[in-house]
Amino acid sequence: MAGREVDFLLVGGGMASAHCAAELRRRGAEGSILLVGREPEPPYERPPLSKEYLRGEAGREDAHVNPAGWYAENGVELLTSLNVMSLDPAARTAKLQGGEEVGFGRALLGTGAMVNILRVEGAENEGIHYLRAFGNSDAIRADAEAAEHMVLIGGSYIGTEVAASLTARGTKCTIVMMEETVLSRTFGADAGRWFGELIESKGVTVHGGEELDAFEGDGRVRAVVTKSGLAIECDAVVIGAGVRADAMLAQRAGLEVDDGIVCDSKLRTSAEGIYAAGDCCSYDSVVHGRRLRVEHWDVAMQQGIHAARNMLGDDRDYDVVPYFFSDLADWASLEYVGPAQDWDEEVWRGDRESGEFSVWYLKDGRVAGALSVERSEDLAEARRLLADGVDVSTAKDRIADPDSDLARIA
Repeated sequence: MAGREVDFLLVGGGMASAHCAAELRRRGAEGSILLVGREPEPPYERPPLSKEYLRGEAGREDAHVNPAGWYAENGVELLTSLNVMSLDPAARTAKLQGGEEVGFGRALLGTGAMVNILRVEGAENEGIHYLRAFGNSDAIRADAEAAEHMVLIGGSYIGTEVAASLTARGTKCTIVMMEETVLSRTFGADAGRWFGELIESKGVTVHGGEELDAFEGDGRVRAVVTKSGLAIECDAVVIGAGVRADAMLAQRAGLEVDDGIVCDSKLRTSAEGIYAAGDCCSYDSVVHGRRLRVEHWDVAMQQGIHAARNMLGDDRDYDVVPYFFSDLADWASLEYVGPAQDWDEEVWRGDRESGEFSVWYLKDGRVAGALSVERSEDLAEARRLLADGVDVSTAKDRIADPDSDLARIA
């Protein structure tokens, strides 16, 4: 028997849960809402951790999803610094850290993701950082203030964003990565070379095709060593080795798990009345015709909203085309819709020399994804064509012409 009952239990203190709570209230849900998060902060957005917050241009409250007083004003009970220890889907109960048991009508699992920790020699040295929470960003900034040289492991979003932010603050940075060019795993080698040239022109050194072997240090990291024998002296390291879905609570509860919490096209888990959203959600995408798990704030927001609507009876497929963005300090802003699993053709639109272009990734004549650098107006049409599965084989010249009207591609 649960100690108390709530109508909606939202597990995880991130974007998905915060937007789910807001949408429930916006849609007129009058039942009780309990939001439980393990971090000490109320739900916040993570992108600033590698950007304006890291650079000291914004405070913690600027990243909060809702103002501090919003939860009490809207009848949402917010419990921070607290874990949900277990779920019983059949009994509709959850046990909280400390032993309290809570009964629920419907639940959202927005447990997010955990960083991949690299197990290499010397990893115990101080000055080696990962980035997932405010405290990590604070520690990186503190080290950067005293450091002459910092090394970033990984050439994707975290590595490039942190390198740009720290370089803008005056710290010399080097990126070491397994791929040959930065951001190429998502955007391909051609676009990766464009970003690599931009980053290097701003003073960042990039070593591609290098696999980390060890850290050298005397209690504090002093050098990064790769398997090819490259040794780079440094004062601190930031590792961006990706994340993995935090599906441990769901797995212990007996829910279906496979690279995340398995959901259908309506974001319903394998247990009735329990939904998932955000980084932990592996859902059946009606847009892509495959299972998808996306690690980005916009998807967490959209899925949290969608789950709230389905909790209230909408019973609709989640059909939003995933959207991504990244800022490399004030050097470049990029946006992307997709994600393209693979492609067989790229069409460039605009002027790469001036840094205003879009890249269209085509698979079998259809749009699989699109990257924009300072051409946001292209993305709305790319999103439409991707969602509708339009064959653009005969429209490639129009796509490549920066002055053409993309809306005329039907």
